[in-house]
Amino acid sequence: MEEANQSVVSEFIFRGFCDSRELQKFLLLPFSALYLVTVLGNLFVVLLIIADSHLHSPMYFLLASLSFVDFCLSSVTTPKLTTDFLKDNKTISFGGCMSQILFIHFLAGGEMVLLVTMAYDRCVAICKPLHYSRIMDRQKCIWLALISWIIGFVHAISQLAMILDLPFCGPRIVDSFFCDIPKVIKLACVDTHTLRLLINADSGVLAVACFILLLISYTYILVTICLHSKDGASKALSTCTSHITVVVLFFGPCIFIYFWPLSITWVDKVLSVFYTVITPLLNPAIYTLRNKEIKNAIKRLISQHKNTKCNF
Repeated sequence: MEEANQSVVSEFIFRGFCDSRELQKFLLLPFSALYLVTVLGNLFVVLLIIADSHLHSPMYFLLASLSFVDFCLSSVTTPKLTTDFLKDNKTISFGGCMSQILFIHFLAGGEMVLLVTMAYDRCVAICKPLHYSRIMDRQKCIWLALISWIIGFVHAISQLAMILDLPFCGPRIVDSFFCDIPKVIKLACVDTHTLRLLINADSGVLAVACFILLLISYTYILVTICLHSKDGASKALSTCTSHITVVVLFFGPCIFIYFWPLSITWVDKVLSVFYTVITPLLNPAIYTLRNKEIKNAIKRLISQHKNTKCNF
């Protein structure tokens, strides 16, 4: 009888990034511009690597994969965030909410594994340069990228399966600007303490495993370069800075949001913006601005464009 009286939630309402209408209107243009730059930047990296034969190597294939994932990850949340700045009633359907959760964990989980794959690629290139072409051949590189997508998908399905059948009968206000599991699960009509522990454990196994593998890889790279190079310290930092910066930018906010015992709403929202909006924007800039081959590819593209115009 009690279950019959419960009304099933068909949609959720986002509280949004902030409460002030004036601030929301002010943030509309900056966030729209950030999303546009993110899309253009990441797609430019992907297309540049495809078009330039000099960049057809495992390292740049993985970089193109990362840029594509960042483009997709930003597209899951940012368009909805920017359009909601114009709305008083920021709603999302139950199916839309579950879809956001699925794609966020699919792409974020895949990116974690992809970052490990990129670290492995650099580890082989720096520590075993004579065997690099044999170890990181085309087929293996494609398989490693596919494995990152598969692991991300399995992780996302496992997360979604744990919350999909939860009874949501009200309240339906999500204190965020997208459907994030820690926020959504609070709205369930049952005790979710054990389930929260399982969800955090599921995410924790993937995140901690990837983080440890990254730590081992970059430590091995740094030690190897320091032992075999006269000015090893500076070269090691120059080689690994881009990768380590991306790892810190991605893992830092995620670890804080999911594993920090105290939840501070405004801090959670700022960190959520960081890993769903800012990190996908910064990744192409971090890699391209410090990469000579990418810069040379851009110069070749500009030169080719000028020559084409001159011929006409």
